Amino acid sequence: MQPLRIAPLTLRATIEQWPLLTPFAITGYTWENIEVLVVSLEHEGRVGRGESAGVYYKGDDPGPMLAQIESLRATIEAGCSRDTVQTWLPPGGARNALDCALWDLEAKLRGYPAWQMAGLLKPKPLMATFTCGADGPQEMAAKARSYSSARAIKMKLTGEEVDGARVHAVRDARPEVWLSVDANQGFSREFLDRLMPVLVESRVALVEQPFPVGKEAWLDGLRSPISIAADESVQSFADIPLLVGRFDVVNIKLDKAGGVTEGLAMARAAQAQGLKAMIGNMLGTSLAMAPGYLVGQLCSVVDLDGPILLKRDRSNPVDYTDG
Repeated sequence: MQPLRIAPLTLRATIEQWPLLTPFAITGYTWENIEVLVVSLEHEGRVGRGESAGVYYKGDDPGPMLAQIESLRATIEAGCSRDTVQTWLPPGGARNALDCALWDLEAKLRGYPAWQMAGLLKPKPLMATFTCGADGPQEMAAKARSYSSARAIKMKLTGEEVDGARVHAVRDARPEVWLSVDANQGFSREFLDRLMPVLVESRVALVEQPFPVGKEAWLDGLRSPISIAADESVQSFADIPLLVGRFDVVNIKLDKAGGVTEGLAMARAAQAQGLKAMIGNMLGTSLAMAPGYLVGQLCSVVDLDGPILLKRDRSNPVDYTDG
């Protein structure tokens, strides 16, 4: 469905803070709360909203994102469409919040659900991974047990020798779940070689972003029995051809891609290149997960657990039932 140009618009953009249930740790970072940018667009009494946390490791934070949006206020309020914002802003958090707000508003104005606008089949429930932040082995095992309804668990690893014990502890705690690990660029090639027997023994199905950005050549010649996913190594549509032959899975995050528009294009391009698509998140409320759920309809791995990690969520939350 061709995007609708909507004019005029009333723009509101604010930064919100949302506390986490417990500190969340990955390689090199720990969070106790998250900041997100929320963009609202109003036209003729209808309001569309979008939320974005940005991309922390690129300095794409809510403050600079808000400044990007405010710099375009007059242009946005004069009228825009899902197509025009692709040319006004680069991939990243600001465009994500604006693009998602436009999808929401246009669906309300047209009277069509967004999935029909996107050319998707009627959405179905998706099995989501639930993330255990990096911690001691027994603490991670306890966290895995606390997600009692989870059918899939993703573990954060850090490239430390304790990683093997972490994997064993979580697998022992939850022998029945689909299990993946995410290094967030924290492994060396030698470390992955040492850890691989543990991952295979523990029936790990996916290793996400093992090596630092710029070190993708470390994957050359790696005969991994486990699928390898690109996360930080793929930011937007333009990166996908560079992954072929090294990665098996593309982790699409709307904050990186700059919204639903590019996220859908990335999922379709990955499939065309023989790669599997994954939908991930940069933490956030249900307002950020809902558009990811649309893109997730094209993905074989779904990591949309952000609200589960929060002390509270939006008043109209996504429903997490039986994993």
